[in-house]
This record gives sequence, structure tokens and C-alpha cells, in this order.
Amino acid sequence: MKKILLLIAAALMPVLMSAQAQITTKDEKIADFQEKTTKIVLSGNDFFDPALKEEIRARWNISPFEFCTFAEFKSLMGDSDYYFLVPVKTRYRREQEPGIEMLSLIKGGEGAEKGLGGMLELVTIPVRAAKYPSGREFIFLPALIDIIQEHVLYALEGGIRAYSGLNTTSEDIFGTAGMKIVFAEEDLSEEITPAVRETYFNDGVTAVPEEDADDLMLRNEPGTLVSYTVCPSSPVTGSFCYKMLIDAGTHQLYYYRKHRINRHTGPGFLAEDIMRITAVRN
Repeated sequence: MKKILLLIAAALMPVLMSAQAQITTKDEKIADFQEKTTKIVLSGNDFFDPALKEEIRARWNISPFEFCTFAEFKSLMGDSDYYFLVPVKTRYRREQEPGIEMLSLIKGGEGAEKGLGGMLELVTIPVRAAKYPSGREFIFLPALIDIIQEHVLYALEGGIRAYSGLNTTSEDIFGTAGMKIVFAEEDLSEEITPAVRETYFNDGVTAVPEEDADDLMLRNEPGTLVSYTVCPSSPVTGSFCYKMLIDAGTHQLYYYRKHRINRHTGPGFLAEDIMRITAVRN
């Protein structure tokens, strides 16, 4: 009997090995991305949707695309012939209402029966406060769309970093040694005291009024990183604040981090962020 069981196990071994070898990686699952149509899902917001449509028409070049309503998205989300760029409002459990609106690129089909959370996500990027956005999202939207596309192309090439979602490393910021870094004053937390400024704001690192920083983005100023933060209009303890440094000329993302807001750390770039960013210069 023992010999028979061993023979059966030996016969099944190639089958088991073959099944294990058929694990599909994320880059294989999205290999058809450029062949499929990406549905750009409109939010229904009369101010944001026209801007999104304009920038997508001007900038989206990595796949065929069509616009659709959220109702159409819900009816099509189970169709694997489509990818979807969807505006998503997120809510931390202590928030009474959604705090941040993001753009999430997902694949239709598998997992759709579980809702958005069950579908394959390629990349998600914070865009603006969900309730009372500042208006800066219209200035940074072209860059955010380009960052999404760059991330997808990197993932299609098998970039391991793309597996963990949108992120940057110390290598990215170390590549900015010769560039200007411009923070909007409104993007800085209360931790950025005069002492912090005196220590770290030099050698091309400056803080300027928000409109001056935004003007650099509008002008596509070469060799210049500009700050952009996204957090809820009325954050509570535990709300997230997202912080970015984006090349105004190329729209490359050089710095991307988030932190939880609490009574010690408010919204905006923290002293820790400034030290990380300027480490290469000091």
C-alpha cells in the first residue's frame, strides 16, 4: 500500500509542479494594457470633469481611451476588455465623510464582484481634498496624469518598484542635487520653524507664496521641483497628508511620502521631510 501511495505521489508531482509554475505575475496580468481601451470615468463634477477631459485629450498617449459616466463604469467594471481611470473618494475610519479624492487606474474583470477594492490596481495618486479643494489640482493635474502614465510604462517593463504602488526612493531625491527646490509656504507644516529654515533652506531650496510656486508649474520651469500636498479640508487625528515634489519641466515625481496627522504633526511637509530632501545638499 505504501509503495502504491509513493507511486501515485510520484505521478502527481509533475502536475503539481506545473500548477505551481503557472502563477501569473502582475506585469503579465497587465501585459495587454496598451491593446485595451482605458475608460476615463467622469466624476459628475461640473468643474473637475472638463479639466480632466481636456488634459486627458492633450496628454494620454499610452493606450486608446474613451470617456464614460460613473454609471457606465459600474455596468462595465466586470469586463476584462477595459481598464478604468476612476476618481475615488477615500475616507479614513475616524473621518465623518471622505477626505481625499484620488485617481485610480484599475483593470476590469477579475475581482469586480467585490467592488473597487477587489480589482487589480495599477496605480493610485492623490489629487485633491474631497470637500473643499484648493484649486491647485487644476494646475498640477497635467503632471499627475503624466506620473500615472510613467508608472504604468515602468510596470509594463517589469519594474519591481511598481508592484508596491506609487513610491520614490532616496535615489530619486539624490538625483536632484543640481536642481532648485521650491516649496509653497502653504505646503509647509508648523514644524518648519525659522531655525529649520535657517539650517536647510539654502543652496537652491526656497519657500515662496503659493501663487509663485504654482506659476513655476504653469511655466514648466526647467530644473525646478515644486511642492504639492493633498490632505482633507478638515483633517482629524489619523487623516493622511500626501506630499510630493514634482519636476515642473518634465513632470517626473522625485519625492512622495505620506504621514498621519495628529496633535503633534499637522498637514504639510514635516521637518523630517525637509531633512530627507536636503540631505544630498548638506
